[in-house]
Amino acid sequence: MKKYTHEFVETYDGLLGFGWERETDEQTLVCYMQMFSDDALIKTLVRRMSAEELETLHDMVNSLLRTHLSDTEYHRLFLKEEH
Repeated sequence: MKKYTHEFVETYDGLLGFGWERETDEQTLVCYMQMFSDDALIKTLVRRMSAEELETLHDMVNSLLRTHLSDTEYHRLFLKEEH
């Protein structure tokens, strides 16, 4: 059984745009992140990114996770493991 899902981007039929209003911004970001993490795309991108870009992206994601998730949520939602 797969641990991770990307269902939202497959079913969302609303506006993709940013800066209109909060709900559309949130839905657009979910779609972008799910499209961004597509295996073929992300494998292509990381090979082309500089070491600094890799570190910047890694640090930004980790900062968001630390800021907005409890330790339990981090393990359950991000790592997909019981804590």
